Amino acid sequence: MTMLKKSTLMLASGIVLGLASCSKDNKDNGGSGNAGAGRFIIAAVPTSTGSEGVADYLLTAENLESGTLSTEGNGLEQDGTYRYYTTSGTKFFSMLYGQGNPGAVTVYQLDKNGKMQKLTNFQSETVQSFAAVGKDILMVKEARKYATPTSRWYRVSTESLTIVAEGQFNSAELANNGELAHFSWIEQVGNKVFAPFFSIKATDAGGWSTDYPDSAWVAVYSYPDMTLEKVIKDNRTSSIGLYFTNGLTKVENGDVYAFSPSNTIKINGTAQSFNSTKPSSIIRIKSGTTEFDQSYLFNIEAVAGGAYMTSWINVGKGVVVATLNTSDKKSQWQVANKLAVIDLVNKTFKWVTGAPDAAAITDFSMTNYSAQDGKAYIGITTSDKKSAVYKIDAGTATATRGLELVGGNITAIQWLPAQ
Repeated sequence: MTMLKKSTLMLASGIVLGLASCSKDNKDNGGSGNAGAGRFIIAAVPTSTGSEGVADYLLTAENLESGTLSTEGNGLEQDGTYRYYTTSGTKFFSMLYGQGNPGAVTVYQLDKNGKMQKLTNFQSETVQSFAAVGKDILMVKEARKYATPTSRWYRVSTESLTIVAEGQFNSAELANNGELAHFSWIEQVGNKVFAPFFSIKATDAGGWSTDYPDSAWVAVYSYPDMTLEKVIKDNRTSSIGLYFTNGLTKVENGDVYAFSPSNTIKINGTAQSFNSTKPSSIIRIKSGTTEFDQSYLFNIEAVAGGAYMTSWINVGKGVVVATLNTSDKKSQWQVANKLAVIDLVNKTFKWVTGAPDAAAITDFSMTNYSAQDGKAYIGITTSDKKSAVYKIDAGTATATRGLELVGGNITAIQWLPAQ
């Protein structure tokens, strides 16, 4: 890794970010909210004028468990489509994924009246993975061609809103198999960063194809200098996570769990197939170690009737709420229509009842919320064009319809604390 100069976020060489499901450390606000402590931020695509190519609107709510919220004449319109969101401290980051083109990053806080106040807005490059690490946001721009394998990372202070460090690494050397390593996401683990990655051919002909579909990898970096310490590998399942989807979660005792959807692609000419022979599974890295625990493997397909995992959200005490899809509808792009509660420690699996019928579900929100109190709040859109927040109670494995969105589809749910 090479360290580069400090620079401001106003530089044209800034960054765009993306996010999958997440949970917050604040344990007090819950789904019913606390207006004095902050607001829930609901990102939604309005449907009143047709949703194709329409930008998200950001709306605020004090409560996720009841009531209605409308996009009509309400919310802050975001410029551009493909927006992704995260919070760090009291700051909310709205990121435009530019699909290779310049994008934009907008940062908000809540003012004293609980309304979103814009702090800064700037153009940037596109990055493919990021996460809050300490008081920073760490971001990685991934190499996409083997001939030009240099990837870059940026460390942004969320206090000063400046880039305080930059560096680069060779993704071909990281994979070390004739393909490229491409991070699915990054996760802080103590004073280290764990970066699970795909192995991809990354050529015009190969796309996301791979000749190594039956292995899982995690690159381990020291932080904040981002020095590569090692790469760990497991051949009991396939690559961890999905594009823009974090496949790692850390539980209270420090153990880190990882899920694989086991849906790697092989491309022959124009024909595509899923070529992993391994089942969608969960594996573990025990606290304080940087190796996969060979005593732990949870075969999800075996307990889910062949369905595979596409995302999860940690709800506390070693339990996650997961989204799944049936094997006949396998996709790399996070299509799912089922919910389950998984106890990672005790290896138990329960389908969630009370959610809309799987055949009617057209989308789950990408970013979801939990105070890690045994409950998750997930946006579900159905074929009748209705979109609502559902509270998933992990203890009973039940879903309850809550806040309804009128005139839009929910794409993200976040909690933003007040200043």
